[in-house]
Amino acid sequence: MLLLSLSFLAGCQGLSAGSPPKETQQQIGDLSLAKASMDFGSVVAGGTKTLTVTATNSGSEAITVNSATVSNANFSVTAPSFPATIAAGQSATLTLAFTPAAVGSFTATVTIASNASNSTATISLSGAGIAAGQLAANPSSEAFGSMTVGGQQSVTETVTNTGGTTVIISQAAISGSGFSLSGITTPVTVNAGQSASFNISFAPQTAGAVSGKVTLTSNAPNSTLTISLTGTGIAPGQLSSSPTSEAFGSVTVGSQLSVSETVTNTGGTSLTISQAAVSGSGFSLSGLAIPTTLAAGQSTTFNVIFAPQATGSGSGSVTLTSNGSNPTLTIPLSGTGVSAGQMTANPSSQAFGSVTVGTQQTASETVTNTGGTSVTISQAAVSGTGFSLSGLVTPTTLAAGQSATFTLAFSPQATGAVSGNVTLTSNGSNPTLTIPLSGTGVSAGQLTSNPSGEDFGSVSLGSQQTASETITNTGGSSVSVSQITVSGTGFSLSGNPAPMTLSAGQSATFNVTFTPQTASAASGSVRVTSTASNPTLTIPLSGTGTAPQSGQLTVTPSTLALGSVVVGQSGTASGSLSASGGSVTVTGASTNNSSFVVGGLSLPVTIPSGQSATFSITFSPQTAATASGTLTITSNALSSTTTETLTGTGTAAPTHSVNLSWTASTSTDVVGYNVYRALFNSSACGAFSKINPVLNTTTLYTDNTVANSTTYCYATTAVDTSNAESGYSNIVSNVAIP
Repeated sequence: MLLLSLSFLAGCQGLSAGSPPKETQQQIGDLSLAKASMDFGSVVAGGTKTLTVTATNSGSEAITVNSATVSNANFSVTAPSFPATIAAGQSATLTLAFTPAAVGSFTATVTIASNASNSTATISLSGAGIAAGQLAANPSSEAFGSMTVGGQQSVTETVTNTGGTTVIISQAAISGSGFSLSGITTPVTVNAGQSASFNISFAPQTAGAVSGKVTLTSNAPNSTLTISLTGTGIAPGQLSSSPTSEAFGSVTVGSQLSVSETVTNTGGTSLTISQAAVSGSGFSLSGLAIPTTLAAGQSTTFNVIFAPQATGSGSGSVTLTSNGSNPTLTIPLSGTGVSAGQMTANPSSQAFGSVTVGTQQTASETVTNTGGTSVTISQAAVSGTGFSLSGLVTPTTLAAGQSATFTLAFSPQATGAVSGNVTLTSNGSNPTLTIPLSGTGVSAGQLTSNPSGEDFGSVSLGSQQTASETITNTGGSSVSVSQITVSGTGFSLSGNPAPMTLSAGQSATFNVTFTPQTASAASGSVRVTSTASNPTLTIPLSGTGTAPQSGQLTVTPSTLALGSVVVGQSGTASGSLSASGGSVTVTGASTNNSSFVVGGLSLPVTIPSGQSATFSITFSPQTAATASGTLTITSNALSSTTTETLTGTGTAAPTHSVNLSWTASTSTDVVGYNVYRALFNSSACGAFSKINPVLNTTTLYTDNTVANSTTYCYATTAVDTSNAESGYSNIVSNVAIP
């Protein structure tokens, strides 16, 4: 409630609140009011408005105002406090207030009672109570319904001031994806009873329900007015196909295959198919009326037909034109024109080769439908002595490209070539398929040996003799040899090929060796075990051991000196072996010291009487020391071993170093020196690197890390107490290490 207080006019004197009138004072004052009536105008119900009026004492004596009464409670006198005194010739201000309790028109009379000559003075009051400003929206919410994504819809929204005072809209905001506001610029003043309009737009960006709101902020009692917004974005009409492509597979030339194709409007709005075209040789379309309109989610079905005119693969497409978001929908088509079913055999003939009489050999045969349609095999027959068929049950139907496998067998009853056929009868384009058969009946395999026996004759003890033996399959079928063994003292095998398989007429060779153990006759045999008709083949062996001749072996020199050899290197010397009194066969040569290695002999070696054979000894010392060893020769001489003494000395490899010295620096703060070395290449020094691990405090240094046959360059630098290093001294180059 707003209250206005009474204030006195400037220059007012002698009026004091609460001064009681003097009963004996002569009342000659005269009270007058400046206005006879006052209109407060419109005031919001519950609010207060004040007005003032001037009361004047025009008499010559002071007067006392005792009270002020108001005839209507919606009006009041708020100042001054009564009783109040107005001096002669002075004025006072009365404050009147209008506080309407409700909406409507109000009047009142204010009566001023005083001790003036006119004891009362009146003033008429009037005013109207009005409602406060209030905003209302029409409509109170906006429902845009369904809108295609990418489109836009606008509506007009009106807000009205339904109160009695002016409302100022200070802010207008909008929220929600796709909603926008236009046509209103804040602040906006809306007088009582007036309206303001603006536009709300909905432009959905994606499919789906969206909500938002417009929020108006004002000075009305309902300071925030909210207008709810709703809308749904829907996808535009879109055409899709099921299936997305049509693969007809193989279709026989002259026939046709029809498949069902469905197209669906997967968008949110209707679309119209205005054209339907088909391309590709042999492809056609039926059952689709043009134009056709599909509501959202609606489908239509039609047929696509493939009727190939020739063999081979073909492709094409169905193209549908519509006003959907995808104005052209293409459905790829493919198919293959194939010929009628046809039978082929793999292999095209069966050659069993040689088969032992009384046994059986089988082979796998496959027939395939290489045509484009099914084939039914109604009969399967086989001809030719010894041939048979199994694993094929008739009738058998083979789809295009499908195969069937069965077994053919050849069981010859006699030796000699045989021929026959398998005949398959079907409804294919080749109703009779013939598969030629051939084979040869042969006798069972048989092993023979060449020679049929081995006689080694006389062989000297300590020596040996080797003979070659051949076994051959002289039968008509293969033979598996599982074992070849030898028996008898002194007899042995080498190059044994068992186990193995010998086809008809095939041979194998191995060696038999006789090494007599005693001076006497010896016998034995080779035993061959196989699957031949003669499962065990025995080859007799014989030979006689004889005493060796009385030969003698001499080694020259008796002591072989290898001299001095640097450790890590090798030295070689030669010796010779001489036979006398008969030939001598040397079977072994070895040393008892690994530093000495014998070479130059290919053992065993026979030295005829009066002749010699040379050998070599290589000395490879491991340490710098004197070494010795013994060469031992083993032979069939009267003395079975012959020895030779071996000597040699290992010497250390030469080492080198470079001693360096230089003139001391004249600077007093030098604390040491660094030494640098580089390789000398032809005519110049290469890159230098420091070789002293720690600072050298003298003017002498020995380089012990030089390599043989290398040339170096050297230089030094001086280092002071602050670790500063000078440049290189003079460079000494071309220092050659032998």
